[in-house]
Amino acid sequence: MSTIKAVIPAAGLGTRFLPATKAMPKEMLPVVDKPAIQYVVEEAVGAGIDDILVIIGRNKNAISDHFDSVPELEVRLQQKGDQGRLARVMKSSDLADIHFVRQGEPKGLGHAVLRARTHVGDSSFAVLLGDDLIDERDPLLVDMIAAHERTGAAVIALMEVDPASIHLYGAAAIDSTDANGVVRVTGLVEKPAAEDAPSNLAVIGRYVLPASMFEILERTPPGKGGEIQLTDALQEMAADSDGPGVVGVVFRGRRYDTGDRVDYIKAIVQLAVDRDDLGSDLRPWLKEFTSGL
Repeated sequence: MSTIKAVIPAAGLGTRFLPATKAMPKEMLPVVDKPAIQYVVEEAVGAGIDDILVIIGRNKNAISDHFDSVPELEVRLQQKGDQGRLARVMKSSDLADIHFVRQGEPKGLGHAVLRARTHVGDSSFAVLLGDDLIDERDPLLVDMIAAHERTGAAVIALMEVDPASIHLYGAAAIDSTDANGVVRVTGLVEKPAAEDAPSNLAVIGRYVLPASMFEILERTPPGKGGEIQLTDALQEMAADSDGPGVVGVVFRGRRYDTGDRVDYIKAIVQLAVDRDDLGSDLRPWLKEFTSGL
């Protein structure tokens, strides 16, 4: 689907990381040596998407600055002959055609997605949330786009979690399909108790949506927390027997959660130990450090 665009909501306040996020956007916190949002943009590009809209809020100008060119820095690195760092600096400004729009008031994920309507138009689009980083070795978005092309349905990413942890996620009620790794979603329950969860399949932050989702969001009233919830709109789409419905792609690859401080630290360590330039030094140190705990 060559016309598909990506939408990355990045207007949240990042209160879990205060005071670091008092002046710096949460999405710009480094994961090893790249800001978290660059991983998400690179994932979209890796799936063949070159038109990306980032939804930002106040005090988020550092995000747009990061994806802009910095001629004075590039010239300085060029003069020093530091081609490696020059390539890494220039990569972020050459990744894709990246646009920005302000959300205004933080009225929920559904409202942030709705702000993309003018840019997206009548095309299907992907939504990528920045708290979930998907390892580039385990592509997910490509499979989701393919499922959307086959079915016309809204596609959500699902991942099996420990049933004892399902209360931390949205859980999907599902029916099986003939396609391997693809399920029909019949309902969504937000953060259920373990005994009330319809499955241990948790919704993670990737969606591929038809343009008709905007019409549903327009009439979706504020829900939990007084915000417009994307989950509520997906519920309506799943319940519509005359529409294409909602399907889930079950992801069994590597996912890194940067949504809270402990998971953020784990993500840095997990990614760093797999790096060719860092892992050989880091792995022995980690073994020595942890042996003394």
